[in-house]
Amino acid sequence: MGEPSAYLPFFHKKKLIDMACDLTGGRLKPCKDAVGGIRQIHFVDFGDLGTVSVGSNDEVTDMTGTFTYHTYDVKGNSSVETNIQTSLENGTTFFEQVLNVTLHKLTKEDNKELKLMAFGRPHVFVETFDGNLILLGRQHGAEVTGGTMVTGTAMGDLQGYTLTLTGNEVTMPNFVDGATDADPFAGMASATATQSAQRAV
Repeated sequence: MGEPSAYLPFFHKKKLIDMACDLTGGRLKPCKDAVGGIRQIHFVDFGDLGTVSVGSNDEVTDMTGTFTYHTYDVKGNSSVETNIQTSLENGTTFFEQVLNVTLHKLTKEDNKELKLMAFGRPHVFVETFDGNLILLGRQHGAEVTGGTMVTGTAMGDLQGYTLTLTGNEVTMPNFVDGATDADPFAGMASATATQSAQRAV
């Protein structure tokens, strides 16, 4: 007769392999000092970031590209939402990163720029009101998946644009190290980032 432990169900035995999906820690209840909303969005043409270095918490620690970034000031209805898409049947998981943008006022210049944005798939950096910078579409870019150009009906209605950009990635949006109010790419020691001129609307 074998050892008694040989007859225990497999889930009672010591786990032999550490899986990459094993949890690594817990989380305390945070202070109530967070604020919602985003204040700026920076668009970079796809592929211009160069080699992007990622740390142990999926944060961006450096990038090697030479690029121009295009900044849009936003306030109000713009937001980021990430949908976790996981399939038990297929054994797959990815993260659908969604940026919803509202831009006030219609202009011929914006018509042209937003057309170009819809043709491409930029990398998108979103600056939150609490000072964090997060990156959407790090590997695959973010596609314009919807939007409107609206005049409104009543005088108090929105006259402007709505846009939805979607990126499908293997991580949630990446936090970017070292961002400041003056320079969102201050922490990227190997990058050469130049801001384009912002148009007055």
